[in-house]
Amino acid sequence: MEWTSEGVIVSVRKYGESSVIIDTLTPSHGRHSGVVRGGASRKMAATLQPGSQVKLEWRARLEEHLGNYRVEQLESRSDMFDDRLRLAALSSICSIITFSFPERMPLIDLYKSTLKLMDTLNSGGDWEPLYALWELQVLEEMGFGLDLTSCAVTDVTQDLIYVSPKSGRAVSRKAAGEWKDRLLPLPSFLRNKFEAASREDLLDSLKTTGHFLTTWLAESLGERQLPEARSRLIVRLENKKYN
Repeated sequence: MEWTSEGVIVSVRKYGESSVIIDTLTPSHGRHSGVVRGGASRKMAATLQPGSQVKLEWRARLEEHLGNYRVEQLESRSDMFDDRLRLAALSSICSIITFSFPERMPLIDLYKSTLKLMDTLNSGGDWEPLYALWELQVLEEMGFGLDLTSCAVTDVTQDLIYVSPKSGRAVSRKAAGEWKDRLLPLPSFLRNKFEAASREDLLDSLKTTGHFLTTWLAESLGERQLPEARSRLIVRLENKKYN
């Protein structure tokens, strides 16, 4: 069995004395692991970094085997490594991918949005809203998409500012009534896919996606805890100074 694809490295771990196992995100083969012989060498260190865009050649005797990778770097994305906040975001992205998705599940749309997010991170662009939308997409890919199109109570499509923590459906300002303190915030950019958001919008959106990542996704995976890397990113975002 063999295939060739591009991919993004999401984790690297030692394997024996001179090799490593890399976990990658690919479009057609999803999250996919393999051994890189000699990958522990200094020569390969710069290539085998989380966030690196690579060309992958995978070979194994049987499809279900771990297999071996040949790796060629396409894009290092190393410009973010000196920025603690952007590096924390990269760590969160990679850990959530590893945490959420079973191996070899095709993730074409998520792969594209992950590349866009990582490229924006690397360039120092406005990545925070993209990250919040990316978490929303992770939920959708795993079958836990939120319904933000109309109010769960009245079916209206205007003034939707809350999300029900139980149903994952939007709730309008008027319909919320006395229950508003029990509902989750719904910033407009999260619903309309705007790429600009205030600090409050961003933190509110991560509160909402974090709730469903915890109560829906993590519990479906055996009541596991979300990766610590995500918690560290939230703390850094909360402490970030905005103009």
